[in-house]
Amino acid sequence: MCGIAGIFGETGEDLDPHLTRMRHRGPDGQAVVQFDAGTFGHVRLAIVDVEGGEQPLANATDGSWLVCNGEIYNHETLRQQFTDYDYQTASDNEIILPLYQRYGVEAARHLDGMFAFALWDGTGLYMARDPLGIKPLYYGWRDGHLQFASEIKALQGRVDRVREFPHGHWYHTAHGFQPYYSVASVITEALHRPSPSLNQIREALTEAVRKRLMSDVPLGVFLSGGLDSSLVAAIVAQEMDHLHSFNVGIEGTSEDRHYARLVADYLGTEHHETIYTVDEMIDILPTVIYHLESYDPAIIRSAIPNFFLAKLASEYVTVVLSGEGADELMSGYHYLKDYDNPAALQSELVRITDGLHDCNLQRLDRMTMAHSLEGRVPFLDTEFIEVAAAVDLSQRLQQDSEVEKWALRKAFEGMLPDEVIWRKKSQFAIGAGSADALVEVAEDAIGDADYAREKRQFEAETGRRLSGKEELYYYRLFREHFDPQVAALIRRWMD
Repeated sequence: MCGIAGIFGETGEDLDPHLTRMRHRGPDGQAVVQFDAGTFGHVRLAIVDVEGGEQPLANATDGSWLVCNGEIYNHETLRQQFTDYDYQTASDNEIILPLYQRYGVEAARHLDGMFAFALWDGTGLYMARDPLGIKPLYYGWRDGHLQFASEIKALQGRVDRVREFPHGHWYHTAHGFQPYYSVASVITEALHRPSPSLNQIREALTEAVRKRLMSDVPLGVFLSGGLDSSLVAAIVAQEMDHLHSFNVGIEGTSEDRHYARLVADYLGTEHHETIYTVDEMIDILPTVIYHLESYDPAIIRSAIPNFFLAKLASEYVTVVLSGEGADELMSGYHYLKDYDNPAALQSELVRITDGLHDCNLQRLDRMTMAHSLEGRVPFLDTEFIEVAAAVDLSQRLQQDSEVEKWALRKAFEGMLPDEVIWRKKSQFAIGAGSADALVEVAEDAIGDADYAREKRQFEAETGRRLSGKEELYYYRLFREHFDPQVAALIRRWMD
């Protein structure tokens, strides 16, 4: 895990400013390499091959260079196909070099993992981002030269316009952008397959979790006390002798702590908690927004507890598993029960799953990496997505029941206490107690006259309708670090 940056078509410009702004992503090392057509840079968080996995990585036989941010879970299997390649490290990322040597621009299709990378092949630049956009990547041009980086802040002011690299796509200077994975296609095609059995659901998620235990450094789990993180924790606990779990909540209001403790006791994890106050939440908000690179209220509400959670976890581990993606795949949100048309519901599930890259996944990546912590998301394993997408819609939403994700709950019944398995969903920001407090802070901070004036400015700069004082409060803090062009790039969950 790391931060990557590069300039293609120019070797004279210094990459240090890009990397300095992303140092939190990689405190374990920094390196820059120049080649004929550009410069690659890398800040490293050492997870696999701690001693020898430094980047940029080179292919000594053909002059290729690679920088990658992410984890390739099937790298050992792929290495068996390329036994004659002269590997320089035991890094999972290095497999991309022989893979590209054989498959060219189709290399990304063969990777199982979360990744964003750039590869100079001696004649052109090849870049790719993972199917769901778990790992971030941004790019832009200045004076005809392409620049890229893992975070917006590294490119702002250095390119004419910051753009998000599309997930599930690869790019080559000779071919432009090309899709290699479509969330919509995968989910739509799954409708034509038989609904999986409960055992198949259980096996698919279990395998997704297992492959994400790949690590040469300590690993733990976020444990909110809700269904999704509890299931991940239960599977990990079966695979590891000693497991750290982490939970946070706001002083006096969090219901999640009770359920998290219940699960931790049941599984026998070494459980860690931290309690924060409203004042601490307000104090940390500017830092959260700077790292998050967003002013979206829905994301910020959950980003604040996520920030405290990542800070706590980073004191004990370097890798954490989290439960993101289950609600989108298995119809976990309350509002989805309002859909009485299966086709309309399926369309909405495609929309929110495909939109995770700059909402919940952006939150998880930025809040964990702010503390040099890697977050992994088993529910968004591409093989599990295929299984989950085929689950009959009636088995996800039981219209006569108060609970959602029925098939997922039923598949793991008996693995956790019933009061956790059948607990009604509580969104993380609500369960952690932050939502109401933030609304009150914004109302107190912004008067009606200021709101009317700044509303016009907000809508002119972003091209969006302002949702209320809470969003304006966040936007004020956002604009202390980011310019209007970046503001227009940001996607909101409500959109």
